[in-house]
Amino acid sequence: MKVWFITGTSRGFGKIWTQAALERGDKVAATARDLAPLDDLVAKFGDSILTLQLDVTDKTAVENAVQRANAHFGRLDVIVNNAGYGHMGYIEELTESEIRAQFETNVFGPIWVTQAALPLMRAQGSGHIIAVSSLSGLTASGGMGLYSGSKWALEGMTEALAQEVRKFGIKVTLIEPGGYATGFGTEGRRNSEVHPAYVESHEKLGKLLATSAASNADNSVQALMTVVDAEKPPLRLLLGNQAVDVLHSFYERRLNDFRTWEEVSRSAD
Repeated sequence: MKVWFITGTSRGFGKIWTQAALERGDKVAATARDLAPLDDLVAKFGDSILTLQLDVTDKTAVENAVQRANAHFGRLDVIVNNAGYGHMGYIEELTESEIRAQFETNVFGPIWVTQAALPLMRAQGSGHIIAVSSLSGLTASGGMGLYSGSKWALEGMTEALAQEVRKFGIKVTLIEPGGYATGFGTEGRRNSEVHPAYVESHEKLGKLLATSAASNADNSVQALMTVVDAEKPPLRLLLGNQAVDVLHSFYERRLNDFRTWEEVSRSAD
């Protein structure tokens, strides 16, 4: 039996994974800004679920929530930094407040949760921190630069974290989903005001997002549980066919670019 602490559990992956963990007999501290969507899980699973209202951008609230969860269940085995959203807008369109808000949630939020949990996990000598990144955490597309930038930042810090805490018996994994039907494109999305110079670009981006793969998020459960139960889990797990196909092709192109310009690169040494 494992004890989970999951952020962003009111919808999408967060709620699906919360339910899956409870159904297999684990216990979950489920956090969200709005707890009403979790009422059905509370009714069904009773004391196995602890719901905590939380905005991950509030560092003090995060620290209190992690402490409450640990005190309630006696330990924390799996931390899932899932809370986040996507902001769509071309770089020239982005306002300062939009940029700061995206990073406050997608980057600072996971940092606050991780910092709060690490002392508890070090004391246990075990634990698994999972950061939910994205296909956009390894690639970037026009109109999604702010979202990608936040996920690239999460990727870099999480990779460093894995090296820092390995000696304490703490595991770290980045989950990188492709397109899933999680509500990301609707309630999980915010948009900048369209600049006249980018009207056509927005139209193309809208069509791209509307036609991108939208796999059933329920199908992600077994993959997540396999990683959580693994003795030696991966640092990165691509989630879904789209992520695998796109990333393999992307890295092949990147390596080809490196090779094409290798002579120039080496000439700079």
